[in-house]
Amino acid sequence: MDVFLLKSKIHRAIVTGGDVNYEGSLTIAADLMEKCGLQEYEKILCGNMANGNRWETYVIKGKRGAGEIIMNGAVAHLGKKGDLLTIMSFAAVGKKAAKKWKPRVIVLGKGNQIANTRGI
Repeated sequence: MDVFLLKSKIHRAIVTGGDVNYEGSLTIAADLMEKCGLQEYEKILCGNMANGNRWETYVIKGKRGAGEIIMNGAVAHLGKKGDLLTIMSFAAVGKKAAKKWKPRVIVLGKGNQIANTRGI
């Protein structure tokens, strides 16, 4: 039996923009994706710490080193520039492996620079 566990998490990501006319997704700077183990087009769950909104979407790769966190499509209505997001992905993990499982977590600070890491 598999259990679903947190795989990757970006905590306190600052929204840098939004584009309601884009087809959908969340743009995340490539270096941040790589650091926490997110893959382009991977399904994610997002929580907006400013207003409590939560939604599922997928990741698209943004410019490396730019600190981009851009809400695209309909989800652009669920937040605004400057809001703090928690971005999470999950994985199905076998029961035995789950006992030693550690998610890859990055905590962001000013300018969406990495302030802290866990499990990396």
